[in-house]
Amino acid sequence: MYGLIGQIKVKKGSRDQLIDILLKGTQEMPGCIQYIISKDVSDEQSIWISEIWESKKDHENSLKLAEVQEAIGKGRNLIDGFGERIETEPAGGFGLRSS
Repeated sequence: MYGLIGQIKVKKGSRDQLIDILLKGTQEMPGCIQYIISKDVSDEQSIWISEIWESKKDHENSLKLAEVQEAIGKGRNLIDGFGERIETEPAGGFGLRSS
């Protein structure tokens, strides 16, 4: 499995709009086990995306999907930058099936 946790900085007042765009554009992604968008409670201009994939290749392939490309295009002007990006290897836990 492959995991990714990343922070996106949004333009002031755009957080909910970007979340809506991303949620709509990431519904059908082959190989995606988990895709969670969270609001940063201490920074109203940040969101965190936590992803778990069957493989790193599945994640790479998802970026080529028409729906994902459309979401990226719609959301691009709402993004002010990117923060931390952490790659992980999920080992297990509540809500995650064993590999």
